[in-house]
Amino acid sequence: MKKEKQLQFDQRYLDMARIWAQNSYCQRRQVGALVVKDGMIISDGYNGTPSGFENVCEDDNNVTKPYVLHAEANAITKLARSNNNSDGATIYITASPCIECAKLIIQSGIKRVVYGEKYRLTDGVDLLERAGIEVVYLGE
Repeated sequence: MKKEKQLQFDQRYLDMARIWAQNSYCQRRQVGALVVKDGMIISDGYNGTPSGFENVCEDDNNVTKPYVLHAEANAITKLARSNNNSDGATIYITASPCIECAKLIIQSGIKRVVYGEKYRLTDGVDLLERAGIEVVYLGE
């Protein structure tokens, strides 16, 4: 029964991350992330440009600009500016993390990753699993 309840929460938080992704100005792909600890959302993020930059993620050739931040990076760095910490938390991401975001997740103390869409590269998920982080795929 406990596992079923966890699955319900996971699905709802992932749904909320999908809604949060709609805040992104990126045209090619909108990604959202929520960090949850002790039943509370302690941080959120979506992919986009750094604070103070224009809200345009792609160049004239529809290529993502190199300084665009991923949703996970935004959520984790937002935690650095708060009084919260992510030790033992779960991050809900609309898409599987890249290897760079996987490194941030590992270093932040997040112990569980739930994602809803597989990316063609699996190196981020592979690294998380190698680090002993629980990874849950909840595809549609």
